[in-house]
Amino acid sequence: MLDPKLLRQDIQGVEKQLLRRQFTLDVEAFSQLEGQRRDVQQYTQELQSQRNSKSKLIGQAKSRGEDIAPLLQEIDGLGDALKVKESELDAIQLQMKKFQLMIPNLLHESVPEGADEEHNIEIKQWGDIPSFDFKPKDHVDLGETLGMLDFERAAKLSGSRFLVMRGQLARLQRALAQMMLDVHVDQHGYQETYVPLLVSSDCLYGTGQLPKFSEDFFTVQGERDLVLIPTAEVPLANLYRDEVLSVDQLPVKFVAQTPCFRSEAGSYGKDTRGMIRQHQFQKVELVQIVEPEKSAQAHEEMCQQAEKILQLLELPYRVVVLCSGDTGFASTKTFDIEVWLPSQNCYREISSVSNCEAFQARRMQLRYRHPATNKPELTHTLNGSGVAVGRALVAILENYQNKDGSVTVPEVLRPYMHGCALIESA
Repeated sequence: MLDPKLLRQDIQGVEKQLLRRQFTLDVEAFSQLEGQRRDVQQYTQELQSQRNSKSKLIGQAKSRGEDIAPLLQEIDGLGDALKVKESELDAIQLQMKKFQLMIPNLLHESVPEGADEEHNIEIKQWGDIPSFDFKPKDHVDLGETLGMLDFERAAKLSGSRFLVMRGQLARLQRALAQMMLDVHVDQHGYQETYVPLLVSSDCLYGTGQLPKFSEDFFTVQGERDLVLIPTAEVPLANLYRDEVLSVDQLPVKFVAQTPCFRSEAGSYGKDTRGMIRQHQFQKVELVQIVEPEKSAQAHEEMCQQAEKILQLLELPYRVVVLCSGDTGFASTKTFDIEVWLPSQNCYREISSVSNCEAFQARRMQLRYRHPATNKPELTHTLNGSGVAVGRALVAILENYQNKDGSVTVPEVLRPYMHGCALIESA
């Protein structure tokens, strides 16, 4: 959420910055709400002042032996009027909060201009794109020929965009997740964390998925209404919600491997084939909570940490910085890492690393005590895939496939596969 003071003091400046995102801020609506809030709050404060003054007069009147009934009647009247105005003020403030929750984060000045993903800027390429002396298959054909991917039976269980995986491919997916966790914990200093897969809506408001993306989630109705997590970012970032951390606790660095659940309501038929866009998928997620002046450096480091996974897997990839029109709602700046998929003859996203600065922290009231002032101040939060396990599996199948339909296991994963170097049909 944006700083309310900034909206009050420079609404035109905020409007101009949000246009970079192609987001039109309703300045008139905000100004009307702010005017109502200011008037009602001022009147409420006047009523409180009058009631306090009258209350003081009661003691004086008692000491002089005067009848205090008229004063009590006046105070009662002021109290009734105050309740009405306080209720009116609460209603206006709730409207303002709902309005503010729909406003995206302001972009960092270094974010390039552009309308959509076509205007993202490549800043790095790594690895050699493989060449084959045969026509490469896509991961669906490979997995089904191996007898280890089963979309038909998954659909019988749960409908479209689900998957049953068996045998060595299921083991390969587990190996990928284990390798990623080991690298991020042992080499990058993250704390492995196990989190709930069901969270309250407060958590989704905190990280910015609600209210804007309400159609993207699977909800569970029971004793309590809970939501299946779309990413481990949600529970990880909310772990310290409504708390004040000491500066010695920063940076907080969490990593978690979880299934993720998304309805893909806005995908409109994209990637309906295979594992690229599923309702349920595995992901290793990185989250950092840092001092504001250190978030830019942490952002660069997190991108490099996600890249390290693809380097170890020897998968060709590129890094792009997202343009203004393609940057996510809560992010001020995002790097996407895209892995090469031979079947599509292009790079596809496998990790998105975002700096949200204070946007999420303000929603969550996640603060730290500044050592110079000893006062609570908002932290900065960052998140990134380290990386999407399912898409890494897709990339391995396609980049490591052989002419006979077998798949070579990347060397870094073989210790996790009990030495298995080749996956082939039984």
